[in-house]
Amino acid sequence: MANTFTQIHIHTVFAVQNRMSLIKKDWQERLYKYLISIIQKHGHKVLSIGGMPDHIHILFGFRPTQALSALMQEAKRDSSEWINKERLVAGRFSWQEGYGAFSYSKSHISQVINYIETQEEHHKKRTFLDEYKKIWL
Repeated sequence: MANTFTQIHIHTVFAVQNRMSLIKKDWQERLYKYLISIIQKHGHKVLSIGGMPDHIHILFGFRPTQALSALMQEAKRDSSEWINKERLVAGRFSWQEGYGAFSYSKSHISQVINYIETQEEHHKKRTFLDEYKKIWL
């Protein structure tokens, strides 16, 4: 639509089925590039991508030309098909159902990028009690 301006920044998070640590360092970068290509082919702009062996974070500028749910469904479906086709894991790879999505103002983007890019450091701070709460509470 002519004369339309939007500034929508979305941070999505999704996990490997059963939170299994299947994303390995030796192919993680290829997965990130694959996910970036899926998101960018729809005109969205990826600002940061990162994660851990059991989940992924993506921050992107979102164009309201499609539903977020449709974009996430395609990203998860196509990337899991790619992982299986490339035989990057033993057995069948799949993402956990659903995803988290959060919107941020432009003033918070650098903080979110820093959070995504320091995932390993962030997750080292988790304790046994944090893990227990996640599983049982």
